[in-house]
Amino acid sequence: MKKFFGNILILAFCLNGVLACTTPKDEAKEVVDIIYKVNNYWQAQNPKHGRSFWDNAAYHTGNMEAFFLTGDSKFMDYSKAWAEHNEWKGAKSDDKAEWKYSYGESDDYVLFGDYQICFQTYADLYNIEPDSQKIARAREVMEYQMSTDKNDYWWWADGLYMVMPVMTKLYKITNNPLYLEKLHEYWAFADSLMYDPEDALYYRDGKYIYPKHKSVNGKKDFWARGDGWVLAALAKVLKDLPEDNAYRQEYIGRFRAMAKAVAACQQPEGYWTRSLLDPEHAPGPETSGTAFFTYGLLWGMNNGYLDKATYQPVVEKAWTYLTTVALQPDGRIGYVQPIGEKAIPGQVVDANSTANFGVGAFLLAACEMVRFLN
Repeated sequence: MKKFFGNILILAFCLNGVLACTTPKDEAKEVVDIIYKVNNYWQAQNPKHGRSFWDNAAYHTGNMEAFFLTGDSKFMDYSKAWAEHNEWKGAKSDDKAEWKYSYGESDDYVLFGDYQICFQTYADLYNIEPDSQKIARAREVMEYQMSTDKNDYWWWADGLYMVMPVMTKLYKITNNPLYLEKLHEYWAFADSLMYDPEDALYYRDGKYIYPKHKSVNGKKDFWARGDGWVLAALAKVLKDLPEDNAYRQEYIGRFRAMAKAVAACQQPEGYWTRSLLDPEHAPGPETSGTAFFTYGLLWGMNNGYLDKATYQPVVEKAWTYLTTVALQPDGRIGYVQPIGEKAIPGQVVDANSTANFGVGAFLLAACEMVRFLN
């Protein structure tokens, strides 16, 4: 009888509009619908496949996550067609003597992380339908790189997202422990170059370290998308790293420290500005950094690394921004800062500002939101 009257009371509240009568499963379905809307729009607008460089490849990391969540084979087929278009390669030079890893977009920049992020998707596709040719080039490149005496391959924050997950994915496939040792060695170099322990955030690269470089108001200038790349990279590494790995606690500690720092500089409207600690440097919303942060924070809660009471209000505000401001009625994702390496004063970012990597980041966040609601 109590249960009956309780249900009547809830129904009465619902009919009067006092309570929103939706369950987490209803909300999860709404998010899945958003994933389809966004991804179907992007793929319809981009039927031709581009090169294997970072911007396209970052989209495909989100598209593959959408496949893993929904099981919809058309998402997987889109990434597979892109991989085949690029011959399962990044940069295509076969002359190891000319392989480089400073910034460049030609085929000799084989060791540059922006041409290695594609290996994440190739590894995912291999795991779905194993075929050694899908990861042959990935293994050739990464195992050559690990055979060198260099450790300064990751000299910009973006590179951590581009390649750290490649190394954990290939470790899971090959069981070669060198992948995890070199992962930590390269990460330690990146830390020594770009990490600010006082603020628990990363400068984009060595050019932006304070006080050599300052924001317009004389503050430290941490670029939102750059730190978004790093938080997302740590989530992906922890997902695939063995529980008994010697460096696991170090990565967890960094992930938690960054999460705390990121949450502290969220704007009241739910987004993060392009310069994290100086909102006036480049004011207004930006989607790619916001989406990567949302993904990382949701993943941390979903996997027991972040406290829900602390971080759920942060992601709820961020998700409201992503779905009511960034998401446009036709499925386009707006307010994505164009390709670049810093927060630029005066640069216009609006509802028409979209990009492949921004869509990928949105899909990652949306998939984790579904898992959170479920």
